[in-house]
Amino acid sequence: MERRALSDLEIAEMLNSLQGWELRDGKLHKLFKFPSFAQAIGWLVAVAIYADKLDHHPDWSNVYNRVEVHLVTHDLGAVSTWDIELAKKMDELV
Repeated sequence: MERRALSDLEIAEMLNSLQGWELRDGKLHKLFKFPSFAQAIGWLVAVAIYADKLDHHPDWSNVYNRVEVHLVTHDLGAVSTWDIELAKKMDELV
């Protein structure tokens, strides 16, 4: 997949296909809630394996059954195609 920064219009269009995601402070943001801590951690591990293969690592935090995610491509200084790809995969793995 091509890695490139997205325009504001492209981001807005992509957000229409991503349920629960929003643009906040120049990053894609979503709060995931799971039935238990163990399920949250299992999801984190599954996403981490995919993210590592993509070589694109999320900013995230976990408290009990909640995982807060912020996606941005740091070296581009913008939301990129890779952030959209990772957001889609995160939703798929829930």
